[in-house]
Amino acid sequence: MLVLPAAAPPARAGGGDDHTHGPAEHETVTAAAARTRLAVQSETYELVAIRTGPETLTLYLDRTADNAPVADAAIEATLGEETLRAEPQPDGTFLLRSPRLLAPPASLEMVFSITAPGGDDLLIGEWPAEPVPPPAASLAHVHEGLIDDLLHHPWLALGGIFGLGLLFGILLRGGGRPSGGRRLPREVLSALLAFGLGAAPGAARAGDGDHSHGPSAPAAAAGQRPTVDTPRRLPDGTVFLPKPSQRLLEIRTAIAAPETAHRTITLIGRVVTDPNRGGLAQSAVGGRVIPPESGLPRLGQAVRRGEVLALVEPPLPAADRTTIAERLGEIDQLIAAAEARLQRARSLAATGAGTRVQVVDTEIELEGLRRRRAMVRENRVAPEELRAPSDGVIASARVVAGQVVQAQDVLFQVVDPKGLWVEALAHGADAAALNIQGATASAAGGAPMRLALQGFGRALQQQATLVQFAILDPPPGLSVGQPVTVSAQLGAPVEGIVVPRSALVRGGNGEAMVWRHTAPEVFEPAPVRTEPLDAGRVLLAAGVPAGSRVVVRGADLINQVR
Repeated sequence: MLVLPAAAPPARAGGGDDHTHGPAEHETVTAAAARTRLAVQSETYELVAIRTGPETLTLYLDRTADNAPVADAAIEATLGEETLRAEPQPDGTFLLRSPRLLAPPASLEMVFSITAPGGDDLLIGEWPAEPVPPPAASLAHVHEGLIDDLLHHPWLALGGIFGLGLLFGILLRGGGRPSGGRRLPREVLSALLAFGLGAAPGAARAGDGDHSHGPSAPAAAAGQRPTVDTPRRLPDGTVFLPKPSQRLLEIRTAIAAPETAHRTITLIGRVVTDPNRGGLAQSAVGGRVIPPESGLPRLGQAVRRGEVLALVEPPLPAADRTTIAERLGEIDQLIAAAEARLQRARSLAATGAGTRVQVVDTEIELEGLRRRRAMVRENRVAPEELRAPSDGVIASARVVAGQVVQAQDVLFQVVDPKGLWVEALAHGADAAALNIQGATASAAGGAPMRLALQGFGRALQQQATLVQFAILDPPPGLSVGQPVTVSAQLGAPVEGIVVPRSALVRGGNGEAMVWRHTAPEVFEPAPVRTEPLDAGRVLLAAGVPAGSRVVVRGADLINQVR
């Protein structure tokens, strides 16, 4: 078991006798310091105890490996010979109460016994000795400071005497009332009194002989217990992040362990449809769009293969209409003549002068003429039907009722959301010789998608080889034509530490780095050399030793602490 007692970074001391007047004198130490605390950790848990009251401590218990809070544990604390049980709180912390915690003047050994489903542990630490407020300055020290200031600054004494004389003269003249009978404003009397007493600034000090002229905030803060926990970057570049802030930002870590992974190349691609699970609805002749009985389909509507999406009424020029009318007239005449012959043939067959064969031939001829007339009329008025080429949803619709479209215009695109591909371009290399073992793709702000290689193109496009992948589990909301970044794994394996891309941040000089969790409340930046693995992971080739705790969630938030 590894036990690491820790404390907050110390605040700066006062200026002493250096008589400095720089900006550092005006910093407030109380607001920058953290409350008294004890931090201990082992291979299983890390615990931070923070003073939140005269007799109370708030305990934060987290797992060492991933920095996740542990709220279902039982904690017993031994303070000397006293054993106490910490009280669980609704926010996942624990509260420890004891009169022995009332500002102990000396260090106090603490033993924490932890019982939790994730394992039991024992943590030992020593509560740091807290400063005791200094006694108030005596009247003799105040007088000595006043005399010392008067000796060093005689002009202050003269100003004070003049101000007191002016004040007393006004009071003796009218008891604080001018000749008009109205009392002097309280602000005027206060200003005169402050001016008269301004000759004795040393009376407010403790008379320690330091002749500094800056504010005395550090000296006053020395006897006060800081009550503010502030995340801040320390002079050595590390970041002090209190446990309450870690809980708020949901900081998570992972143990760095060497792994074997495959090298990758990054390709730029876009989402396309599976050619066998989608298609286009185009007009072959053009014309005016007519909605079907169910109406025009909307975007995102599910359709079945063969379903009528729209009707297109082809246009007919005036000459064609005249030709069709003449043709219909001729067919009507032939039909009338055939009907007359059929009637005569039936009469002759009834009297025995004709045969049944003549009647049948005339009926066949009449039926053929009627079909020809129907075909001519249908070709003139029957619209073209646009049907769905496959099952799926309407991905795009560029048509409204009454719109006139040209031949080969794309009116609808049907896409199967479960049948999407990715087309990517491989530049500067023969993609077929890359020996791609697997690939993933990610859109902006989306989760990585697993891809399956489908094939390589043998014709260059934009001086690059076209590579096609099938998306194995397309996420909802993926759109055709959406740009994606493809990470293709190659056959050559490499050794390194694999971390999520969220662990990688950029330093002030632009170099890539990660944050290491070196102590329960301290994080250290580590410059690294990386190689991309896939859409969601990177390989740390150098910069982080094995066994380090690397921040994998919230690293960008830690990087913003100043």
